[in-house]
Amino acid sequence: MHEYQVTPVKEILDRTRALQSKLEQAGLDGALIVHHTNLFYYSGTSQSAHLFVPKAGDPLLMVRKSFERARQESPLPIILDVQSLKNIPAILQEYGHSTSSIGLELDIIPVNNYSFYTKVFSTTAFTDISRTVKELRMIKSDYEVELLIESARAQDEVFAKVPGMLREGMTELDLASLFEAGMRRRGYSGGCKMRTFNQDFFMGNIHSGASGTVPSYFDGPVGGAGAAAANNPHGAGWKKIARDEAIFIDYTCIINGYTVDQTRMFCIGKMPAHMRAAYEATLAMQDALLARIRPGVLCEDVYLHALELAEQHGLADNFMGMGKDKVRFVGHGVGLELDEFPIFAQGMKMPLEKGMVFALEPKFVLPEGAVGIENTHVVTENAVRTLTGATEEIVCVA
Repeated sequence: MHEYQVTPVKEILDRTRALQSKLEQAGLDGALIVHHTNLFYYSGTSQSAHLFVPKAGDPLLMVRKSFERARQESPLPIILDVQSLKNIPAILQEYGHSTSSIGLELDIIPVNNYSFYTKVFSTTAFTDISRTVKELRMIKSDYEVELLIESARAQDEVFAKVPGMLREGMTELDLASLFEAGMRRRGYSGGCKMRTFNQDFFMGNIHSGASGTVPSYFDGPVGGAGAAAANNPHGAGWKKIARDEAIFIDYTCIINGYTVDQTRMFCIGKMPAHMRAAYEATLAMQDALLARIRPGVLCEDVYLHALELAEQHGLADNFMGMGKDKVRFVGHGVGLELDEFPIFAQGMKMPLEKGMVFALEPKFVLPEGAVGIENTHVVTENAVRTLTGATEEIVCVA
């Protein structure tokens, strides 16, 4: 039985102090946190609200809806019922806060909303603090890692039950419904959050055989047709699962807000030999890349080594997609969102640090389907720790 999780006071205090240090360094009076993911991170609630974090002193959580629920979920000492956002400048002045210079999440706030803030805060100079917040969030605390482990444990349990779900002739959507139900029963809270504009995502992808070659808008190596051209046109579709073809299951699992990402391979009957060989290559690549990853290593170097390994395996043309639909990364950060820092891609000079959590996903897309491995890991003092733990063997059923 899962308990309704609330963020501990210490977590909120530590996150607030880290942000306040950055605000002080930047010469800002404070930050106005609007986006619901960051709002949850700094306040413990996702209710409709604005959070003002001053460069010093207690934050103010100003709630439009639901005030009562925000009071139950957030440990912050100052929580106000504010029905009109136009009142925020006066409230901040009443609490003695200067608003000459304020940080905003300008990577995600719509233009119309930004225009509203410039009118309400008529004498305020706004500065983009998006990267600052993302960099602070990319280092996970021990508490956050424990939540990620809980997500991984739930997903591992569901992956173990996949052989009992499989039957010849079922559709990909049939299998997806069973897989997703298993995670929902274990506390998966719903759709996966992504920060990148127009990268809508549901929960994950299931593909069988050639459906794994169907490209989509989604910035991932494997797309899929989905159920329709509208509303998330990728992932599991109406194709019936046949014998002796690769079944590719790539899903997130989010318990208490924290995302793990994991890919495993299955089949009914026997996996074709060349597909099995390609999958074995992804396992070898994963091991080689993880052996390199430690604090101080540049994200770009991991990706460039992945390209070298794909070339050595004779599968460079199929690495992370085919043709113009290839993606140019081999891993990405995960946490409250699926597309966090770090990103293992060319041009990413960011050095890895202890506490970063990422999904590493070497994959190949062949004409007959997709194969790959993906696990979620945390950077430790001198190596990595793998959080996801479902068997990495290709699981075939009769």
